[in-house]
Amino acid sequence: MSNYDYDVIVVGTGPGGEGAAMKACKEGKNVAIVEKYHDVGGGCTHWGTIPSKALRQAVQGVIQFNRNRWYKEACGGKIQLSFPQLLSSATDVIKKQVDMRSSFYERNNLDLIKGTASFIDEHSMQIKSGKGEKSRKISAESFVLAPGSHPYRPADVDFNNPNIFDSDTILNLDFTPKSITIYGAGVIGCEYASIFQGLGIKVNLINTQEVLLAFLDDEIVHALSHDMRKQGVVIRANEEYTSISCDGNSIVTELVSGKRIKSDIFLWANGRTGNFDGLALDKVSIKTNSRGQVNVNEHYQVDGKEHIYAVGDFIGYPSLASAAYDQGRFAATHIIDGVCDTKLVKDIPTGIYTNPEISSVGYTERELTEQKIPYETGYSRFDSLARAQITGETQGLLKIIFHSDTLQILGVHCFGDQAAEIIHIGQAIMSQTGEANTLLYFTNTTFNYPTMAEAYRVAALNGLNRLENH
Repeated sequence: MSNYDYDVIVVGTGPGGEGAAMKACKEGKNVAIVEKYHDVGGGCTHWGTIPSKALRQAVQGVIQFNRNRWYKEACGGKIQLSFPQLLSSATDVIKKQVDMRSSFYERNNLDLIKGTASFIDEHSMQIKSGKGEKSRKISAESFVLAPGSHPYRPADVDFNNPNIFDSDTILNLDFTPKSITIYGAGVIGCEYASIFQGLGIKVNLINTQEVLLAFLDDEIVHALSHDMRKQGVVIRANEEYTSISCDGNSIVTELVSGKRIKSDIFLWANGRTGNFDGLALDKVSIKTNSRGQVNVNEHYQVDGKEHIYAVGDFIGYPSLASAAYDQGRFAATHIIDGVCDTKLVKDIPTGIYTNPEISSVGYTERELTEQKIPYETGYSRFDSLARAQITGETQGLLKIIFHSDTLQILGVHCFGDQAAEIIHIGQAIMSQTGEANTLLYFTNTTFNYPTMAEAYRVAALNGLNRLENH
């Protein structure tokens, strides 16, 4: 009989916490999971992935409707919806996600404890449930920390101003502005630039770097930049702010270069910080880095702590919901068995929900050039695919990078409608060995017609033609 209340205490009900709790519970462990907010799901469900993607889908629906002249004629012109109206679609999805995830815990008899968890010592935590309520102490043999992250907020930006937002609070916007300045052109900044531009709002995108999303293949970056500018987004590269202030009803962003940009609202989208406040990590001698994250080993054990694990945004890269869920499962497996041979897949795909989508897996041309690996490329442009012509989503391309000698698939990069879905075909083939992972798989496979997946056959044949013409 254990001397502890639980075998495992998990902090946070986002993907990482859910993955750890469900795995441990299914294996017969006595598990408690602590959530400080009213509903389960974490930042992924309430402020990040789910609401922003649902909002983006709603905007896409408006764009697609207005692009179709038959629909417009039948309805007497374009449809125009406000930001709050479009946001209501996200509310419906969030409720469904919360209900579904809550049922997981109920069906599996996990103890879901509402409150804020903080360490007392190596094996116990204090849970504060709310004002006026007594705190309680619970103990466990092992812990999994999955508290997530929140937007970084610099001290010199007044987030109390009702027209200054971060990527969490932007979901509380209750009107449709005419203009917005987005500071930070990472994944979040670019996604919101696409969302607001799609609503016909004037967008100023301030990039502190030289190019957008530099980790992507150069050709995809250029396609995104070109497309954003074509749609009307003003991109300011290599810029940093000196001050962000209020001037009447406008927010003024002054840049080091001397530029002065006025807009109705301002969105800070530059960096995130781990949610370590309140955990009392000092009680267990755990330190965070400058981004509020903790270091872990290959088994997700916090440095120097065999019984405390950490997963998800709290440990940094890759900071993806899908990866966090797997990390939680792997951490729980190590708690149960003492070993976990399963690792995150080597080639983790990126999915960026701009308009249109971007997704990639494997090497970029730049990386292969630096490593002096001989390669060739094959392309399929969406405007030549029957399925894209039928849907009207003809903008975009699929690019396959393969080894010039062995024809091994080295990277797949996609820009266009359904890119984040299309990429998984390339990911599946790249995970194979031998001849199963070569360009010939795509040339010798019969694809459904018409489909977007057919782009792989077109790109593979294009690549072979390039080789033969050398």
